[in-house]
Amino acid sequence: MTVQANDYDSFGEAYAASNETNLANAYYERPAMLALAGDVTGRRILDAGCGAGPLLEALRDRGADVAGFDLSGGMLELARRRLGPDVELRKADLADPLPYADAEFDDVVASLVLHYLEDWGPALAELRRVLRTGGRLIASVNHPTAEYGIERLAGRRPDYFSTWNSIGEWTENGQTIRLSLWNRPLHAMTDAFTAAGFRISVISEPQPAPEARELFPEEFDLLSTAPSFLFFVLHAE
Repeated sequence: MTVQANDYDSFGEAYAASNETNLANAYYERPAMLALAGDVTGRRILDAGCGAGPLLEALRDRGADVAGFDLSGGMLELARRRLGPDVELRKADLADPLPYADAEFDDVVASLVLHYLEDWGPALAELRRVLRTGGRLIASVNHPTAEYGIERLAGRRPDYFSTWNSIGEWTENGQTIRLSLWNRPLHAMTDAFTAAGFRISVISEPQPAPEARELFPEEFDLLSTAPSFLFFVLHAE
């Protein structure tokens, strides 16, 4: 069965289950985000697009005071089951004004969420607004060369320097999941960050966790030589 693109209410259970143990999320993206966050003890952190809550849980377990939002009610229900009633979770759209006060957070984490948006400007302005001055936005996005390379190998020739849409599919437990993503060049990302009032501190292309080599030998070799994601640490000015 194929569902509507980005309809996480329909495929949330399958996506969340895969996210728990797969190479890309469990042994690459999430460890990289936590490494970039460092010591979060006592920090007030917002997870923008928290999904089923695995990153929120990890940050909470490391001593952070966490809150999160997501557009998908189904994913939020999974997060509530994981995190219990004490963690503040809200339904909100990153493309709209956010239901938080100015300068409410020390950090915002945006894990593989910005690439769902064609226009980053309003979302980044809101993330800057809810951060205190000097606070951090820690973000991961699809690497600008990853989807471009796939398209080129398939005989399509998108303009790397444009912002362009791609729709991909993957199948989990007999359910085909469609994801519509917006790709943009690196300079468009960095320009958007600085225009929103952020100073770029780190641009990272990390390796997968070493223990994944034995668990995923073929995939590990591919991922360790051709990155899928790009990571940023940005400070609110």
